[in-house]
Amino acid sequence: MTDTPKYVSLDGVIVPWAEGNVHITSSAFKYGCAVFEGLRGYWNAGDQQLYVFRADDHARRLVNAQRFQRFDTLFDATSQTTAMVDLLRALDLREDVQILVHAYVSGGGLPASTGPNGLAIAATPWTTPARLEAGVSTQVSSWRRTPETAAPMRIKTTGNYNNGRIAAVQALADGYDTALLLNERGKVSEGPSMCFAMIRDGRAIFPSVTNDILESITRATLIDLLREDLDVTVEERDVDRSEIFGAEEAFFCGTAWEVTPITSIDRLAIGDGQPGPLTRRLQRHYEAVCRGTVAARDNWRLPIYG
Repeated sequence: MTDTPKYVSLDGVIVPWAEGNVHITSSAFKYGCAVFEGLRGYWNAGDQQLYVFRADDHARRLVNAQRFQRFDTLFDATSQTTAMVDLLRALDLREDVQILVHAYVSGGGLPASTGPNGLAIAATPWTTPARLEAGVSTQVSSWRRTPETAAPMRIKTTGNYNNGRIAAVQALADGYDTALLLNERGKVSEGPSMCFAMIRDGRAIFPSVTNDILESITRATLIDLLREDLDVTVEERDVDRSEIFGAEEAFFCGTAWEVTPITSIDRLAIGDGQPGPLTRRLQRHYEAVCRGTVAARDNWRLPIYG
């Protein structure tokens, strides 16, 4: 296909890709007055179907984020999902896709402006990144995760991501693939745009949501799959920096990161320095659930065609 899809959606109207613009004087551009969701669509060749994973949960989270930001107009879950499905059908994509849904302040107002508001949706083809197979090297960042007392890190706002971006840029400059941030208490928080987990003594351990992390849909999904499908004990608690070096396995998780193995942290190998067996089991089971190659959890998959 061409380098860019034909269309995007603005306020529920499908328009050419080149017209998917927000003005440079908008509050969204000037002040980061925007909230968003990243979703994935998985193409199932056997079913000839595109499944969007946990679309309802993403839509509800975006409603809550808009409410927290006190937007004048709230785009509800139904309007979001309808616009997304209309766009995907217009694009007729028969491959894996990434979907970005933004609600934002479109007018050229002040930092405290709460409207007017817009809804923008884009969907682009997705190629599986090499990191899923190879794993990533990680640096414990010198930058700390923004605390809850400074910004609502549970909420998926565009402005929140600059904190992680700075850590990621530094990690790349220092020769690592990505970063891991600690919070102000020195406890493990999360990656620049993804959650962290580790395996110790056969147990899956996730930093709790009170460690300044996003209330991640992928994280919640994996906790369910580990407990209910893979019969793995899961703990959600504080994690010390020194504790991660005793992990047998570790991984990042998120909509874009799925289940990405961590092979080393601060140039110290995690386990044997290769993606671990439980991480691989979880990775493959998660992908099968998302793609619909297993019947389980069909309520998490939204079919687009037919």
